Amino acid sequence: MADRIQRIQSIIGKNISEIIQFELKNKNIGFCTVSEVKVSTDFSYAKVYVTFLGAKNPKNNLEELNRCRGFIRSSLAKKIDIRKTPEISFYLDDTFEKAHHLEQILEKERIDIENSKKK
Repeated sequence: MADRIQRIQSIIGKNISEIIQFELKNKNIGFCTVSEVKVSTDFSYAKVYVTFLGAKNPKNNLEELNRCRGFIRSSLAKKIDIRKTPEISFYLDDTFEKAHHLEQILEKERIDIENSKKK
């Protein structure tokens, strides 16, 4: 069952990414990438985690993307062959920002340690 869920998640993520990139005509979304999809065990809900590269205010882009959920879901239903197309909700994936912040902290600590050894 876990393999089936992972396979469905992968298929949904790939197709939503293609829909956003090629079919969605909304310029307010910008460059969006789907980083992860989590589907409920009964396939009725899908949480789609996205990142907006180069966006000044990604929360506005996310709101705009959530307004397009109906179109994305109907396009997804045409592309995949499952009994029920899941309800889609988009969430901002801030993993990259957290990792970048952590790298900055570690780099600062490394520099502080090197400076303390020189004294």
